[in-house]
Amino acid sequence: MKHTLAFLAAALITAALPAMADDTLDVVAQFEIQSPEPSTSGYIFTRMGITETLTNADPQGVLTPGLATEWAASEDGLSWTFTLRDGVRFHDGTAMTAEAVAAALDIARAKPGPLAKTPITAIEATDGAVVVTLSEPFAALPAYLAHFSAQILAPDAYGAEDAGVAAIGTGPYKITELTPPLSLKAEAFGDYWGPAPHVPHVSYSAVSRVETRALMAESGDADFVFGLDPASVARLGLSDTATVHSVAIPRVLLIKVNAGHPALSEPEARQALSLAIDRDGIAKAVLRYPEGATQLFPPSVGDWHNDSLVPLSYNPEKAKELLLGLGWTMGRDGILTRDGERFALTLTTYPDRPELPLVAAVLEQQFRAIGVELTINTTNSSEISAGHADGSLDLGLIARNFGLIPNPVGTILSDYAPAGDWGAMGWQNDEITSLAHSVARGDASASERARITEILQTELPIIPIAWYRQTLAVAKGVEGVVIDPWERTFGLSELKLSQ
Repeated sequence: MKHTLAFLAAALITAALPAMADDTLDVVAQFEIQSPEPSTSGYIFTRMGITETLTNADPQGVLTPGLATEWAASEDGLSWTFTLRDGVRFHDGTAMTAEAVAAALDIARAKPGPLAKTPITAIEATDGAVVVTLSEPFAALPAYLAHFSAQILAPDAYGAEDAGVAAIGTGPYKITELTPPLSLKAEAFGDYWGPAPHVPHVSYSAVSRVETRALMAESGDADFVFGLDPASVARLGLSDTATVHSVAIPRVLLIKVNAGHPALSEPEARQALSLAIDRDGIAKAVLRYPEGATQLFPPSVGDWHNDSLVPLSYNPEKAKELLLGLGWTMGRDGILTRDGERFALTLTTYPDRPELPLVAAVLEQQFRAIGVELTINTTNSSEISAGHADGSLDLGLIARNFGLIPNPVGTILSDYAPAGDWGAMGWQNDEITSLAHSVARGDASASERARITEILQTELPIIPIAWYRQTLAVAKGVEGVVIDPWERTFGLSELKLSQ
């Protein structure tokens, strides 16, 4: 019955869309387009090749030129000069000037996002460049300018109170139709400063049901399909209409812990929960990955992956010992109690990523095996940040992206120095705060970076489970697919549709 309903849903969506033309490449994912506002939906516009940023990143996370061809810091580190690319035009035909770039960045830093947390005091336009002045040295600034919220838009892209009202960018594709929250269409921009795209038209559709997305890939009704569950990936691997591509990415499946909760305030309690998790079992049986996470940062994050750490392990008997040492005793129903309170927690997660509810169900069983009762609350992802704000969250099962800024220090600063909505909760470590700011200034050693990872591995304000792989289904007629591990672009302009 579920399969039938999903098939009908796919048919309805397909009927609602125009028939796929030979010169159009259709992208389907689970993410809705909230509005043209870059701070909320900018990641869709950058991935679709509509908007661009001053800096980019290669597959290894090394910064490369974008709308800025080069950049350099002053000797005291208090100002950065970004030389702008010549001959760039916005999609409305106006020239990309230094004044337009400075204005776009000023608007971006006034809104919630990474730039708002930087020590920027001024952004000024000069002849063919913008100069960013800082209150203190901040070596990570060029990486922050690769974030989607720092995309450069034309002056007419903004309305009252600098709200984004149109995605007028500089990318290889220009929007022809934007219908929030579900879709957009775009065509190749004739005045693009770089190589012209091979595919003249692209579209994006937000489809919430994973079954529907998988059927659209299987039936050939979409060319690029993201957000597939493991069962669909296995099935599509045998399909004649699509090819499955996969690459390791700097995203981590983890549990966000409320360390202020009475049952979770001791590090030993968080360590016990970690020891209860069979990471390799979850990775192989549920996610279809080769292995689970042994620490927070995956090898794809380069210098932040610490080979000297004792790996996170699976040892439920040791977990029980730690909890008994904290005064918990096993009740008749197999659930621990202490001072008359049951060890009962609610795990909040969201279905946008279809693997999360599946992993949550496995965690419920593994935690029960050590005497911890887990109730699963599958809801909107916004409930996790809301629960952080009002203190009601116990545990949150999330996918944390360390690639939004091609330098993980940005995520460290927002999550742990001090705690942020998607990082630590009820936990703060002054040493990490000091070390993270030292790394951001550019004057920290490798040992100081390693110390940050050591503290996180010991204190476990968050509990890593698995390192993500980006997996997508691509229609057999699409050539030249290269997956960006930093999830900044779909690479549409490089693709070709076979005849």
